[in-house]
Amino acid sequence: MQRKVLIVEDSKSSMNLMRKLISKAKLRPICTTSLVEAKHVFSSSAPEDYLCAVVDFDLPDAPNGEAIDFAIESFLPTIVVTGSLDESTRTTILNKNVVDYIPKENAQVYEYLTRLLNRLAKNKKIAVLVVDGSRISRHSMTALLRRHNFITFEATDAAQGMEILRSNSNIKLAIIDDNISGIEMISELRKLYSKEDLGIIGVSSDTTSGLSARFIKSGATDYLHTPFCHEEFFCRIMQNVERLENIATIRRVANLDYLTGLPNRRHFFDRVAANQKTTPHDQSLAIIDIDHFKAVNDTFGHDCGDYTLKELAKLVAEFFADFTAARFGGEEFCVFFSNVAPEKVIDIMENFRDAIENKVLTFEKQTLSCTVSIGVTHKSKGGINTMLRIADKHLYCAKTEGRNRVISD
Repeated sequence: MQRKVLIVEDSKSSMNLMRKLISKAKLRPICTTSLVEAKHVFSSSAPEDYLCAVVDFDLPDAPNGEAIDFAIESFLPTIVVTGSLDESTRTTILNKNVVDYIPKENAQVYEYLTRLLNRLAKNKKIAVLVVDGSRISRHSMTALLRRHNFITFEATDAAQGMEILRSNSNIKLAIIDDNISGIEMISELRKLYSKEDLGIIGVSSDTTSGLSARFIKSGATDYLHTPFCHEEFFCRIMQNVERLENIATIRRVANLDYLTGLPNRRHFFDRVAANQKTTPHDQSLAIIDIDHFKAVNDTFGHDCGDYTLKELAKLVAEFFADFTAARFGGEEFCVFFSNVAPEKVIDIMENFRDAIENKVLTFEKQTLSCTVSIGVTHKSKGGINTMLRIADKHLYCAKTEGRNRVISD
């Protein structure tokens, strides 16, 4: 379901710009021009349908931020837009439980709104751990995090924090105060979690020179000195979470085949190497090759060839979801099995071959079908490279014996 964003704005130009940005973020803008209209529209729909509200600070029927109070009291994460840049207005806004505020300086500033909207949607699946011996400080930080839709966990000391981390894999960021021997905890965490898997922000009110450097050298990815302003806190949180997401994207791009979305050859070798160490028995490897694939490209064109590869890759992903499968290059796919009896592997591969043979593909109103030849080995002695050589020999036999068949040891 497309989530809604409530807009309360009396300026036509600002409204049009926000409507475009919100639609661009694949959200549904609900446009109102006054507090009275916003109350009427909001009351006629389910609150859970809304992701957040974007509210103008100064409206004709709400000149002092009353519309902001309404959105917050309606349990809507609230982003404020304002044409006033004076310190008094800024302080008034930040004293409310808002997500953030956006000054109406120029059109470029509104791009920040798109970033905020994307974050509010993503943050619903991201957890943050706050480790602080002070109950007031913990609650203050978790309250700020919840404004941005984060899942939050609290711990009073390092031992409790470590236990919470072990039990919750969705924690991507830890905020650790120095009062609970935070630097020591960070050092221990880095033995278990890399900087690519867990962001850590050190927090301290101590003014000791070099403390921030000690946090960073111990493994923290960032540092905050208390007391901090809400804006800096949000910016640091967003920066650290987005850093982790960017690393995850780079990993995904490095490990996946661009055309089919399957794991690539490099990722296949990494997965198999790890698997062979933990499950040394009942290992099998299959190489799958599309028969007469050159004829598909020559007859229907390379676009059709790409389409065929993608459709077959979907079946590979479906059939071998519980195993290690990859596009190995060209029209070849590879599957590694562990803890599966050899006869079961052959049954799976025969079922896959049969599914491909009976699948009808439609490309630009043209229908076509294809078959695959498969070579399988259960001889794991010598490692993955030896298995690949043996399976490739069986694949060659399958080709020379008429294709569309499975040949194994």
